[in-house]
Amino acid sequence: MSVAFTKENDAEAVAADLPDRPIPTHPNLVTPAGLAAIETALAAARAAHSAAQASDAISSDRSAMARATRELRYWSARRASAKLVETRPEDGSAGFGSTVTLARDDGREQVWHIVGDDEADPAAGRVSYVSPLARAVMGKGVGEAVTIAGGGAEIVAIA
Repeated sequence: MSVAFTKENDAEAVAADLPDRPIPTHPNLVTPAGLAAIETALAAARAAHSAAQASDAISSDRSAMARATRELRYWSARRASAKLVETRPEDGSAGFGSTVTLARDDGREQVWHIVGDDEADPAAGRVSYVSPLARAVMGKGVGEAVTIAGGGAEIVAIA
């Protein structure tokens, strides 16, 4: 078939069929800051969806509406499944919401805050509670040794 017989907006129709963002199957634990971030993202998704609906360009730009709808579904699901965890383990061990300071065998000292999936940002020192690093330290106390990424470390502080 010649290109002359195809619609120009076929690419637009394909872009409008966006797959949903994957939602983890484990519990959606959140810190108070994580819950606030989800609510902010949900409000932004609602605003984007409303703006896309109100736009005169809906018929010509369906991908904007598809993106807004996908984000609204994702953040609505994340807010509905959020389980706020405000307390850390009473025994002083590392757990959800803890800030853990590690002394690595190579001399580096690292500080990690254990948080929920949606607020995890390793570059900012926040790791998901299901990450290998978090799983290695959770339940352990100050002075205990852990193995992380094939190297050793000692927990030197938990806040």
